Amino acid sequence: MMPLRKKRRIQIIAVAALSLASSTALIGYATREGINYYRSPTQVAEAPPAPAELFRIGGLVEEGSITRGQGETVSFRVTDCAFSIPVTFTGVLPDLFAENESTVTLGRYEDGTFTATEVLAKHDETYMPREVAESLKAQGVDPTQQGHSYGCKGVVSGQLEAKG
Repeated sequence: MMPLRKKRRIQIIAVAALSLASSTALIGYATREGINYYRSPTQVAEAPPAPAELFRIGGLVEEGSITRGQGETVSFRVTDCAFSIPVTFTGVLPDLFAENESTVTLGRYEDGTFTATEVLAKHDETYMPREVAESLKAQGVDPTQQGHSYGCKGVVSGQLEAKG
């Protein structure tokens, strides 16, 4: 027969372990929608995500790619100087949104087009998001050396087109 004190200690430890496991599971469940993975245009081209997946894509706004549609709809291409992904956005663009400038967009990739729900632009002329800078460096573009306009100088090799 186990003494009452030892039995009580085992019960407390079991309840604490169960509470810890339950709270960890609840936190994981609650934050699963709040986690948005970052991808470069090259990563999207090489391994397209599922249409229902919400993620961020970042790079430079390709020169000459901004076209305004009806109302607040805007189409443009995001590039990392290796691949270029078409993006559509309905809404008001940030004031600093421009060609050859860095941007990060949030949305879904469906039928060869990234449909953005949010577009972020750099907040001053010297800032570039770390993920965008890293994806550009991987393609041989040094954003620190080219001043405030980071154009790919015509080296975009892969252009993904919208399907259908």
